[in-house]
Amino acid sequence: MLNHIDKISGIGLHLDLVLRKVQDAYLRKFEELGVDLTIEQWVILHRIAELGDEASQREIVRTNFRNRATTSRVIGKLEAKGWISKLRFKGDQKRFKLELTPRGQEVINLILPHAVELRKKAIRDLNGEEFEAFLRVLNQIGENYEK
Repeated sequence: MLNHIDKISGIGLHLDLVLRKVQDAYLRKFEELGVDLTIEQWVILHRIAELGDEASQREIVRTNFRNRATTSRVIGKLEAKGWISKLRFKGDQKRFKLELTPRGQEVINLILPHAVELRKKAIRDLNGEEFEAFLRVLNQIGENYEK
């Protein structure tokens, strides 16, 4: 009979495996759509679109769960692709304002419906209670590592 420790010995491996499957599905979709895009680039591009006029590099760093250098590098790549522009906020020369360019908006418009479908696919056979329990468990695991 397995004890409690034996049952959870592969938790990190299992979480990593599931995360890789999710990421691979997104990367396959990006490739299928003919868009040269990484997961990190998509997350930041989408976040800029969500934040709209309030999108700042500082806010992206704060909510992206990546360090400043990594986030800055990804933002630089998005800027080099012509998908975002990096300006200063009016009256605040310390913060960088990030804006989607028309090309960046096209990428969002192309990918977002497919991203929504991929999100739906993830929870396809879960009812509302199961999904809420799943989120609670994930949050608790994360909090346990913060303690």
